[in-house]
Amino acid sequence: MEFNDAIPRTMGGRVSSQVIADENRRFMIRVYNWMTAGLGLTGLVAWIVSSDPAMMQLIFGNPILLIGLVLVELGLVFWLAARVMQMSVMTAMSVFMGYSALNGFTLSAIFVVYTPTTISTAFLVTAGTFATMSFIGYTTKRDLTNLGGFLMMGLIGIIIASLANFWFQSPALHWAVTYIGLFIFIGLTAYDTQKIKEMNIIGNEGTAEDTKEAIRGALSLYLDFINMFLFMLQIMGGNRD
Repeated sequence: MEFNDAIPRTMGGRVSSQVIADENRRFMIRVYNWMTAGLGLTGLVAWIVSSDPAMMQLIFGNPILLIGLVLVELGLVFWLAARVMQMSVMTAMSVFMGYSALNGFTLSAIFVVYTPTTISTAFLVTAGTFATMSFIGYTTKRDLTNLGGFLMMGLIGIIIASLANFWFQSPALHWAVTYIGLFIFIGLTAYDTQKIKEMNIIGNEGTAEDTKEAIRGALSLYLDFINMFLFMLQIMGGNRD
């Protein structure tokens, strides 16, 4: 018997709407679990590194090492996003968790720049905003494809503006990028959630492909959360200076 033969169907041979809803719920829980694991590992590593002055000096006192870490992170995230379905499950899991851990090294700086109160508040506000937008993306019947295309163009725009401001050092441009970037990732959370739910293959439960699809979805939502959190931190301010 084929795997899909075990899926309850209607008289017309179509999968029932309840089965689809249950399967999507199961799949999204896996996605959220992987995302939470990645965020938890990032936070743990960041806190441990920030508590070790020697480690902080090693990372942030050595520009070459810091740039190397950032380049490795970028390489891992692009590799995982592009090749996750061609990887083994173990490789996909290792790359995702490895990327999350490396992100913790570079994000450890927030514990030096911002107060614990600001970090906690920004995290809680980000978590609430993320949960709300992800719920909207999961439940809405509206097709968010056009919104996603618009947001991706906006994302490219703020990346270019950020690079330009590296030379211009304009406070006005900095804050424009910060606020626009925050709203872009708020929107992308809803868009990505809908996209992840729709890419779920009904009847794929328990397969290697199902796990890799969940990791790919978790990576998208992880990036949305982290970027939203960082923009929120900048807006709330409260740095130690």
